[in-house]
Amino acid sequence: MSRVVADIIAQDPVAMKQLRAARQLALPDWCIAAGFVRNRVWDRLHGISPPRLPVDIDVIYYDAADVSKEREREHEAALDRLLPGLPWQVRNQARMHVWKGLPQHKDTADSMIYWLESVTGIGVRLEADDTLSVIAPLGTDDLLNLRCRPTPFGHRQRHEYDERIAAKRWRELWPKVRFLD
Repeated sequence: MSRVVADIIAQDPVAMKQLRAARQLALPDWCIAAGFVRNRVWDRLHGISPPRLPVDIDVIYYDAADVSKEREREHEAALDRLLPGLPWQVRNQARMHVWKGLPQHKDTADSMIYWLESVTGIGVRLEADDTLSVIAPLGTDDLLNLRCRPTPFGHRQRHEYDERIAAKRWRELWPKVRFLD
């Protein structure tokens, strides 16, 4: 099923241009995740073409040697020079455990299991040979079957999950999606 996600992204020239820009940073263990993937897949499955632009472009990576926010800002500035005016958001997953009160994540995929929804913890990386790798530690079944549910972490943070779903207006934007417990 990861191949279906990769194919949807590969057929989107805007997404591929953004992935090529992110690849130029040569970040360790990187991908573009969250709404970048989820929104494009759900738009395709709802017959929305071209896909709506994401509110932000979540570039994530894992670098335990440099967990400074300043480095993230430098990466965002570099992306803005490559593709100006886009809502780049670069986050080093090696420091994301702190505000969640968790042990340090092992890598990018490990950090994604602590996101709130099953359909958000999915990313894509453009490899050097121009193939797409899908990073989906919780799988892609929910995304492709138009289901959304809290992750185990999302269950523990249920109020945040519920507030996020409402604030993002996913029920309105994608009416075919079933929201499960």
